[in-house]
Amino acid sequence: MRAGFVFLTLAYVLSQFYRAVLAVLTPVLDRDLGATAADLSMASGLWFGVFAAMQIPVGWALDHIGPRWTAAVLLAIGGGGGSALFAMAQNPADVQIAMGLIGVGCSPVLMASYYIFARIYRPAMFATLAGVILGVGTAGNLAGSVPLALAVEMLGWRESLWVMVVVTIVVAAGLAVFVRDMPKVEAGKDAPKGSLLDILKMPALWLIFPLLMVNYAPAAGIRGLWAGPFLSDVFGMDAGGIGVVTFWMAAAMMAGSFAYGPMDRIFGTRKWVIIVGNLLGALCLLGLWAIGDNTVITAAVLLFGIGLFGLSFPLMVAHGRSFIPSHLLGRGVTLLNLFSIGGVGVLQWITGRMYVASSAEAGNAAAPYQSLFLFFALLLVIGAAIYAFSEDRTD
Repeated sequence: MRAGFVFLTLAYVLSQFYRAVLAVLTPVLDRDLGATAADLSMASGLWFGVFAAMQIPVGWALDHIGPRWTAAVLLAIGGGGGSALFAMAQNPADVQIAMGLIGVGCSPVLMASYYIFARIYRPAMFATLAGVILGVGTAGNLAGSVPLALAVEMLGWRESLWVMVVVTIVVAAGLAVFVRDMPKVEAGKDAPKGSLLDILKMPALWLIFPLLMVNYAPAAGIRGLWAGPFLSDVFGMDAGGIGVVTFWMAAAMMAGSFAYGPMDRIFGTRKWVIIVGNLLGALCLLGLWAIGDNTVITAAVLLFGIGLFGLSFPLMVAHGRSFIPSHLLGRGVTLLNLFSIGGVGVLQWITGRMYVASSAEAGNAAAPYQSLFLFFALLLVIGAAIYAFSEDRTD
């Protein structure tokens, strides 16, 4: 199913692209639609929130329908339709609705790949394969930086989004043609049965969930939104400059995805690789809080570090997956994704409110963003402290 994996990877490239576009589009959406940073925070939060809510039906669909039509239909309707609505947006509310619809379209694509990996490859390979597709898919994050900024300059932002409508529909068609469903786990009278509640009853997972909810949020939230307003307000950057900095942050996220994947086999532990990586990410956030407004080079290096250390998600999913029985794999991996992406969505909403509150009181442009960076850092430290009590598993 090589062609199928190619189109699943392309679909995930689109998912990464759509979650990252708002950072680069911040100046033009402000100019043309009057969209503030708080408006775009809500739009970003809706993408992640809707994406997370969809993990429950997506998990059921993977187990009962299969990855082929689950991914193809949702990407075509949600991704293509949402991008078209974004291209026609007349106000910030249109952008928010469009991002929510795009979240529906992107919700199944990574989990469809993870479901197939979990079904056909041995467990020890899961983290590496999960990291590879996450790393390759992060090319969408790169496309949502300098290339998007150039496209906006040459074509306009609406025209660029219409191009993405066409690309999304083509990729969805490729999923329908080339992806093959796995044989279903037969539910005979002697077959194991279970539901989402059985997964939630596993005590081992509840020590993983807190860090899972916050580990991806700083990298995704800052790269997907806050980097744009931060670089614009503090350093006066335009879309081109923002595109360059976010390109390198996205490149760091790609490198981090590849690096985390095999580390459980290299070091013989998942838990401690994840803890060390997240604490290093927290240090970078503390650096942005303390000295991030010093120079743009300092800010860019620290943003690079947040991207590099903030992609422990595939290793965390592999850790959680190791506790989930095979007949619940679809619902299991999507539940883990729900906690991760749902955490990003909730924190985007919270940080949007924090930004509005602190900007009203702040005496300088950097202060609202510094409060957000400190908030993210504290969440990582708390999540890692709870996660330290989890059971380590390496398959």
